[in-house]
Amino acid sequence: MSSNTKLFTVSALIEFTAGLPLIVLPSLFIWLLIGVREPSAETLIISRVTGVALLALALACWIARKDHGSCSQRGLLFAMLIYNSGACLALSYAGLLQMIGIALWPAVILHAVMAVWLTIKIRA
Repeated sequence: MSSNTKLFTVSALIEFTAGLPLIVLPSLFIWLLIGVREPSAETLIISRVTGVALLALALACWIARKDHGSCSQRGLLFAMLIYNSGACLALSYAGLLQMIGIALWPAVILHAVMAVWLTIKIRA
């Protein structure tokens, strides 16, 4: 298995694992991530839209995992880098605002690790 295959397979699994609960159990996911026990209806809608977007990223990563060296795969590397870097920053900011659930800092670390891995792949 090539290293890009591993990266895209791991990315697909992570995004699927995050996306599905955001659609099906958004209140629980929000509580675990940022500690909000009773999210507003608007927050639940945005969470579900986010979940759908993460499932789309998961599917794109799953399909790209075997598309070795293509322009599309390279573009997805950059897109995932932007996503993971942005998610790391946004979640870190939530922590600074004291919006902390038990999964917040592990999620920050996960996104940071993925951003570093993607940066290494892009530079290779």
